Amino acid sequence: MSATAQPPVAVAPVTVIVPTYNERENVAELVRRIGAALGGYRAEILFVDDSSDGTADEVARVAVSAPLPVRVIHRESNSGGLGGAVVLGLQQAAYDVCIVMDGDLQHPPELLPAMLARYARGDADVVAASRYIGGGDSAGLGTTLRLGVSKAATAVTKAMFLRRLWRSTDPMTGFFLVDRARVDVDVLRPQGFKILLEILVRAGERHDLRIAEVPMAFGARQHGNSKATLRQGATFLAHLARLRFGKMGLFALIGGIGAVANIGIMWVLTQAGMDYLIAAVIGAAATIIGNFVLQELFVFRAERHDASRLWVRFAASVSFNGIEAALRIPVMAWMVESWHISSVLATAISLVVAFFARFLFHALVVYAPRKRKTADAVAEPAVDTAAMRVLRAIDAEAMRPGEL
Repeated sequence: MSATAQPPVAVAPVTVIVPTYNERENVAELVRRIGAALGGYRAEILFVDDSSDGTADEVARVAVSAPLPVRVIHRESNSGGLGGAVVLGLQQAAYDVCIVMDGDLQHPPELLPAMLARYARGDADVVAASRYIGGGDSAGLGTTLRLGVSKAATAVTKAMFLRRLWRSTDPMTGFFLVDRARVDVDVLRPQGFKILLEILVRAGERHDLRIAEVPMAFGARQHGNSKATLRQGATFLAHLARLRFGKMGLFALIGGIGAVANIGIMWVLTQAGMDYLIAAVIGAAATIIGNFVLQELFVFRAERHDASRLWVRFAASVSFNGIEAALRIPVMAWMVESWHISSVLATAISLVVAFFARFLFHALVVYAPRKRKTADAVAEPAVDTAAMRVLRAIDAEAMRPGEL
């Protein structure tokens, strides 16, 4: 659409939200191309910037001569990563119809009119630009490995949320239109890049969001470096588990990783000729420490601020897991000797049985908020610090977002 073309009457005004992180070199071209694509539309561009390279200053400079209103919000604290920036943009947007796109020019601004036209048909709350429908192209991902990882992540995600994502071919896309009036923005808790997934799964609990798609040719990066890292991949998996199962599910995922590591260590050591009981002790010690680190980073990250100090949490976690292992390993040995099953299978069974005890101890003890003494403090009844706390924790986990 040319800069003088007029949009369909039914198209609502739109805010284009662009989260940026060190994208200074892309700003001028991006604003120019968005302005050309949205000529005749009532629109604004809202940059939400986490940069340290002067991107916000460049946005302010470009805004002076931009063909449509341009604003920038610079965040001093990168809370929630790109997803957190998008949520802030949704909260601060001037219009309910919002289009989210990256600032690296891999999302073609020329697709904006097609997304708005598709939304104007009135049968969709979300219009996603998909790399994987007819006419779409994912060549901008670069290597075959990155394409394979993207397709695998999409397949896993759709399998975990069949009901909400069955109409979506590309729930991982970062280029999409959303009707803010249909989304409870306050319930969004994004971590990392995949904000559309967060919206479709978590915000979709309030309304069954209707999704439509338009094909997108995913472009090559013009300037800067990709923000995708192994850490972002781990954050995505943790976020996926949190969305699907809640905190207990995330704890289970990490426990599962630890269990696989535990069994792997046992197998290697026993194959090397070590007695299976000694191998079990070594495997347990390694995974206890590893699980604590992952719990700190991904499961109880929000609770750390109000919980005891790090060394206290570590001591409590290691002590409990050590006691649990000390009790579990003799039980495992008894199963091997009495049931005549392999030590690896016996270890797997005992780890599953121990899961719930470990989760409740960490949620209720290790990461429990510290008690603050006040002048009018009243001692909690004993029943509240025991059975009632357990019941409340189980109830809270059962009610966490997730498709059950």
